[in-house]
Amino acid sequence: MGNLLNGKVAIVTGSGQGIGRAVAIALANEGAKVVTNNRAPVKVNTANQLDEERLKRLTPEQLAWYHEEIEKYTGDAETTAAAIRAAGGEATAYFCDISKYDEAKKLVEKAAEIYGSVDIVINVAGSFGFAPVEKISEELWDSVTGVKPKGYFNVITHAVPYMKKKGWGRIINCSSPAWTGGSIRQCEYCAANAGVVGMTWGLASELYDDGITCNVFAPAAKTRASVDMELFDKVVDEDMHSTKTGEPAVKYDETAPPEPFAPFLAYLSSDKAAHVTGSVFMTMGGFIGRWANPTMEAMMMDPEGWTMEKILEKAPETLFKDYKNVTQQGM
Repeated sequence: MGNLLNGKVAIVTGSGQGIGRAVAIALANEGAKVVTNNRAPVKVNTANQLDEERLKRLTPEQLAWYHEEIEKYTGDAETTAAAIRAAGGEATAYFCDISKYDEAKKLVEKAAEIYGSVDIVINVAGSFGFAPVEKISEELWDSVTGVKPKGYFNVITHAVPYMKKKGWGRIINCSSPAWTGGSIRQCEYCAANAGVVGMTWGLASELYDDGITCNVFAPAAKTRASVDMELFDKVVDEDMHSTKTGEPAVKYDETAPPEPFAPFLAYLSSDKAAHVTGSVFMTMGGFIGRWANPTMEAMMMDPEGWTMEKILEKAPETLFKDYKNVTQQGM
């Protein structure tokens, strides 16, 4: 084990399995004391988007594959904490729904009660669903955006006072490549993840003078959600397909697990990355990339104000010169 995070206390939401589990273990491997979290103990391991009715639509071969793969993603906050302790680290599980303000407050208070403070918050918890915009229910919208960014805010707002008191803190929020849009029909998920980026950018400027850095990682990794993505379009009508083509955005067998990039989150949590804030990283297998911050690409200006005649004359040669919309940029 390393010592990059010795003496630090970390909360990792959504760390029962998948990406959050890998991140929690990576922090513990560098000496952090970790509070793991997910909503509740796992009683029955299932995919989120494949209910019993949809599972009945699978072929026997597809159903056998589903049962084989889904069993690879068992676990909850306690099993992650137990794995950390078994490896010689310190970890405590705390089950709660971070989309609820008071429950998130209790999570932070429990971490401070057990370990003395809160130094690092890595929010990985998430929810998603597939549907074209006209079929997204209010319940689906609220369940997805209730975790991101609202649940992330709920944890951060209670953790920041502990960080300010020490003049040191690390906040890392999980977004998704979907924050930039894309081919998947889930605009509620795109909105949630873009909200995470916007919130983190705001916090990076607000908190930097307090010794607190705030960054985003947008992972692509093989998790339980990957099972959903592989099978979802096979069990729904064509007008409900997750993508416009009906093919998975990323094929299951071509997706890497999260463990290869998890140490990067430990690095961002350390003193070595004290100068890194307000950045958005893509992490996928051994690949780590950093997005450029948005810049003004084109402009037009008229001190006297705009008339329709002026817009018709000037816009094509200024704002829209060499313009490509998102469908023409391959997004």
